[in-house]
Amino acid sequence: MLLPQKKRWESMAKGLVLGALFTSFLLLLYSYAVPPLHAGLASMTPEGAAPCSPAPGEPETATPANGSAGGCQPRRDIVFMKTHKTASSTLLNILFRFGQKHGLKFAFPNGRNDFDYPAFFARSLVQDYRPGACFNIICNHMRFHYDEVRGLLPPNATFITVLRDPARLFESSFHYFGSVVPFTWKLTGRDKLAEFLQDPDRYYDPSGYNAHYLRNLLFFDLGYDSGLDPSSPQVQEHILEVERRFHLVLLQEYFDESLVLLKDLLCWELEDVLYFKLNARRASAVPRLSGELYRRATAWNVLDARLYRHFNASFWRKVEAFGRERMAREVAALRRANEHMRRICIDGGHAVDAAAIQDSAMQPWQPLGAKSILGYNLKKSIGQRHAQLCRRMLTPEIQYLMDLGVNLWVTKLWKFIRDFLQW
Repeated sequence: MLLPQKKRWESMAKGLVLGALFTSFLLLLYSYAVPPLHAGLASMTPEGAAPCSPAPGEPETATPANGSAGGCQPRRDIVFMKTHKTASSTLLNILFRFGQKHGLKFAFPNGRNDFDYPAFFARSLVQDYRPGACFNIICNHMRFHYDEVRGLLPPNATFITVLRDPARLFESSFHYFGSVVPFTWKLTGRDKLAEFLQDPDRYYDPSGYNAHYLRNLLFFDLGYDSGLDPSSPQVQEHILEVERRFHLVLLQEYFDESLVLLKDLLCWELEDVLYFKLNARRASAVPRLSGELYRRATAWNVLDARLYRHFNASFWRKVEAFGRERMAREVAALRRANEHMRRICIDGGHAVDAAAIQDSAMQPWQPLGAKSILGYNLKKSIGQRHAQLCRRMLTPEIQYLMDLGVNLWVTKLWKFIRDFLQW
């Protein structure tokens, strides 16, 4: 009786040792893959804010600010500040397709699908970067650092970003990232979001790991202090700085209207802004905030709320300047064209759960411990005219980055570990 018991204890001890070693390895790997936050905004590249130097013979697009001006040329130098949980993956796909179609030069991350987020962006993080290198498009997740980004593109580059109602964004971020924010592990109720919002100060630790995901995430992504006192004059100063730096701030809730304004600004064609909704959660995973919880979520993200209110107002001023009737016509045209492509490209005509996706190349990245992100099945028989466009429109971010030649060794290793452990 003692011998089998001894062997069982030895087996358990070996398992604990191996588990500890494996955990240590993962922590070491993650400490490399996710660097600490930079405290300041000083330039992180030796040459400071020196502008890029276009290669001889590279055309410089001098385009009127409004694409409706006669004889405009498509803008090709674009900074997209990709915010989290704002339909930004859908807009990313649009930029990937445009850049690929026109042979443009992307500034991509090296090893990952983001620029060492949540650390501040630095030019040295760009794959194959050399001092003075010039790019056309930069669009992957980063924590924004204007001077570092500015030095990568020609002076006439167009800056765009996208915002979302902060309460809805918080709800989405909480469900998507909550499992990797340790202070949420204290929440024991069935509705963890509601429990958190009843008394957020009880649980929230601003210095906690990944805490930035759960308060004023838009402010944080744009490079500002998400813990600023709301009464500080810096809040309004930062908002006005965003207005000065960005040519267009899109709104997730009015995505089609935003794309019409973007098409006009960039002097693009309708085909350039066609889209399918990517990286969306299934309906059962999207509980809607009630009136009281919505108010609490807005108050908790008050800096983002002020940012959103400002750009919601400026957005509708742009719509008025564009013309309400003209906007209605162009939105209708965009929706007809999207519907036409849906019938051509998508098997079954709608998004499906991850388990129902037949081609691994169409499988989107899932949040830790869940399979809540929908994807698509490409139709088996698509005419030659649309085959390439359909595949590109439906390809998730990670796979598209690999198609574009991006080195994603850290992301792929992390995926291997997750698949092995069935996380």
